[in-house]
Amino acid sequence: MADDFEALTVDQYVREAARTDQRKGPGTIGFTMLGLVGETGSLLAEAKKKQRDAASYLGYAEAVAEEIGDVLWYLAAVARRHRLALSDIAAAALVADGVYRAGDNAALSLHALQPAHMPLAKAPMPKFEHGLLGLAGEVGLLAREIDGAGQPGHRAAVAQRLVAIMRRLIQAATDSGVTLEGAAIKNLQKIFDRWPRERQYPAAFDEDKDAEEQLPRTMEIDVYERTVRGQVYVFQRSRGVYVGDRLTDNAIEPDDYRFHDVFHYAYVAVLGWSPVIRALLRLKRKSDPKLDDAEDGARAILIEEGVTSWLFGQAQQLNFFDGVKPGGLPLDMLKHVRQFVAGYEADRCPLWLWEEAILQGYAAFRFLQKNRRARIGIDFARRRLRIKELP
Repeated sequence: MADDFEALTVDQYVREAARTDQRKGPGTIGFTMLGLVGETGSLLAEAKKKQRDAASYLGYAEAVAEEIGDVLWYLAAVARRHRLALSDIAAAALVADGVYRAGDNAALSLHALQPAHMPLAKAPMPKFEHGLLGLAGEVGLLAREIDGAGQPGHRAAVAQRLVAIMRRLIQAATDSGVTLEGAAIKNLQKIFDRWPRERQYPAAFDEDKDAEEQLPRTMEIDVYERTVRGQVYVFQRSRGVYVGDRLTDNAIEPDDYRFHDVFHYAYVAVLGWSPVIRALLRLKRKSDPKLDDAEDGARAILIEEGVTSWLFGQAQQLNFFDGVKPGGLPLDMLKHVRQFVAGYEADRCPLWLWEEAILQGYAAFRFLQKNRRARIGIDFARRRLRIKELP
C-alpha cells in the first residue's frame, strides 16, 4: 500500500490553491500582501499564546499547522501574481546559494522540502521562536519590495525575497514538527470546506428513519405578533395548530429576538438539522435510543440555542448580515459555529452549508423585522427557506 502513495508536489498544491483564490486579477497584490503579513503574525501569535498560557492553551500543534498552511497559501498567491513558479522558489530555498532560477521543478514535492523524520513539538522551542522572528522579518522586507513595483529588476528582487521567506517557512515547519505537506493538505481541506469546487448537498441525517421521526421536508408556518394584556408576543401556527410557546425578546432592550425561531427553521430547511424543532414537533428519533439521547436530547437543544444566540450577537453588529453575499461571512465566525456543534451530527455540515443556513435565516428575520408577520416555508428538497407576506 505504501508504494501507492503519491507525494503532493508544490505545483499541484499551487494549482489547487489557485482555485480557492477569491480575489484575482490586477490590483490585488496589496490585499494578498496583507494576507501574508496577517497570517505570519497569526503564526507568531500561536507561539506567544502557548508561552503565556502554557497549561490552558490546548491545540497548539494543530493551530501551528493551520497557520503554516495559511502562510503557504498566501506565499503561493504572491508568487502567482508575479508569474513566478513556487516550485522554482522552493528549489532555490533548498540550495546553499539560494539564488532563484526558473527551471523545471514540476516534480518537486512538499515532502522533499523537509527531513524524513521530525520530532513532534508540543511547545514552542527557542529555535522555533527565533525562526519565526526571522520569517516575520523576511515578510516585512518583501512588503517593502512590493512597494517598488514597476522598478527595473522588481520581479527578480521579489523572487529572491520569496526564496528567503520559503526557506524560513520550511525551517519553521521543521522546528515545530509540522510537515509542509500535511499543512498544505489541511489548508486545502479547510478552504474547500468554505469555498467548494462544487456544492453537493449532503443527505438528511434522518433519511433512514420512518416519516414520524423525520424533520419536515416541506412545511409552512405563519409567524405573527399579537398583543395580550399589554404585552406583545410572537405566535406561530402551521395548518391551524400552534407551534411552540408564544415568544418575547427575553431582553431589557427590545431587539426582535422574539422572531428567532426562524433561524431554527432555516437549519431544518438547509442543514436538515434542528434538535429544537424536533422537540417542538415531537419528531425525536425514539427508535434509536442513542440518537434520541445524544442528538435529540436536552443538551443538543441547548447547543443549538447557544449557536443561535451567539450568532445573533454577531449579526447585530453587522446589520443582521444585510447585503452579505454567499462567500461573504467571516471564516472565523463559521469556524466558531463548528466548534459549538463539535461532537454532534451538525459538525459534519460543511462550512458553506452553514453559511447558506445562516444567510437564509437572517433574510427571513429581516423580512419579519420589517413586516412583523410572514409565512415561512421549509423546502428541504431545494434547501430553501422561503418567506412571503402572510395573507
